[in-house]
Amino acid sequence: MSRLPKKSEPVLAELGEVTQAYQSAVDDYDREIARLLGVNETDLRCLELLLAVEERSPRELSTLLGLTTGSVTAMLDRLEKHELLTRTPHPVDRRKTVVKLTPQGAQRCYELVGPHIDDAKKELGVKYSVDQLQLFSDFLRTATAIQDRHTQRLRARPTPRK
Repeated sequence: MSRLPKKSEPVLAELGEVTQAYQSAVDDYDREIARLLGVNETDLRCLELLLAVEERSPRELSTLLGLTTGSVTAMLDRLEKHELLTRTPHPVDRRKTVVKLTPQGAQRCYELVGPHIDDAKKELGVKYSVDQLQLFSDFLRTATAIQDRHTQRLRARPTPRK
């Protein structure tokens, strides 16, 4: 392990504490959104992935969520029952399926998260300069890459037997 400059150690320790507090706040927020939509947290993560793009395949969702294809099928069944998404045959390859949010599903999600997005844009856009916001974005991209790298490392490990 490389040695950090002494002066950066307390700053990195504080950053770790602040990041943990932020992650806890995000976890709490996500649990409330899931509760209000009547879904579990994995289902909510699926909805987030579908909000980010127009459509995804079940296989993509399986990879992004780290779930088996059987688990994804059960999850999509639940979300379809809640009328939050639809599965339709792929327009070109009829052997494949396309998963999309329903208009009502997207609306229900945005009704819950829209005020948060608007509030964050207002407060962050006033409080920080464009350069600072770009620095935060760079930090979060780097932190996300580190997190993803270690998530993949943990997924590669076998589940301990009880």
